[in-house]
Amino acid sequence: MDNLTHTLTGLALSQAGLNRKTRFATLALIIGSTLPDIDIVTRLDSSATYLKYHRGFTHSILGATILGLLLAGAISVIARKAAPPKKGPPLVPRWLVAVCVIATLGHALLDFTNSYGIRPFLPFSGRWYGWDIMFITDPLLLAILIAGFALPALFRLISEEVGAARPGYRRGAVLALSGMVMLWGLRDLAHRRVLNELDSHTYRNQNPVELGAFPSPGNPFAWTGVVETDEAFHVLEANALDSDVDVDQARVFYKPSLTPPLQAAERSRTAVIFLNFARFPWANVEGSEEGFDVTLRDLRFISLSTRRQGFVAEVVLDKDLRVLAQSFSFTGRIRRAP
Repeated sequence: MDNLTHTLTGLALSQAGLNRKTRFATLALIIGSTLPDIDIVTRLDSSATYLKYHRGFTHSILGATILGLLLAGAISVIARKAAPPKKGPPLVPRWLVAVCVIATLGHALLDFTNSYGIRPFLPFSGRWYGWDIMFITDPLLLAILIAGFALPALFRLISEEVGAARPGYRRGAVLALSGMVMLWGLRDLAHRRVLNELDSHTYRNQNPVELGAFPSPGNPFAWTGVVETDEAFHVLEANALDSDVDVDQARVFYKPSLTPPLQAAERSRTAVIFLNFARFPWANVEGSEEGFDVTLRDLRFISLSTRRQGFVAEVVLDKDLRVLAQSFSFTGRIRRAP
């Protein structure tokens, strides 16, 4: 998920009651809710390197737990130098550790809900897992979280004007977190329905080999279905409120032959990283006077309604199949790099 969603979730957990358990709970939850994204430093090397390490060990169960423990240790050092609190709870070490680990593991859980996924069992297994129910930046979820703070703030202003006791943020935070879980449940039901609809068809007289349904931002009922058959990938729009999907409207991506240029491109560093990540990889090979241009796409990130075509790798080869340039882009805009 995006950093704003992570931060607001950390704040909601604090206001829901964890800030009453120990001093520095809110600080721990704000920092811990974004700490696993420390792997962003790998982007200084290249986008491909970032793809290789992002949502890796820092997003695993073991790695996120270690980050939480390190954060608790760092805050404990700060706490020794801080003045005693005039009000509020004292520092309770066991609760500080618990809050820090909740924050970092909660970050991994949020990232698990979307199509990008995480690798929770690193360093023992590099397999990707994703729930596929949430868009990476989900406007509806953000609205729920923001409302959980905005509405109590509005009630506090009204209470001040009429001279009544100011309400706290706890109820709003609990409602926001409850709304998040309810949204997960709604999207999960819609996701399962769409998968069943996709699986109930043949595609140009071929049965599905693998299929997936990927969310759209905002609308919990709108999905992009991707169905793999022996010969092609079929990408089509689906709506959980409809009685069925229209397979005749699918956009078809035929699988290319495993030619020497494609084989050479797939051995490049960028392609190896990309293919280890991609769930529905589709390749396109174009020849030119200079050589070959090989483009690799992960079809789960293609949107038919917006023409979004993110997560693209490109490898440029000469006539002798030597790599001249290779690059990866999250947005689909390629910047070639040697």
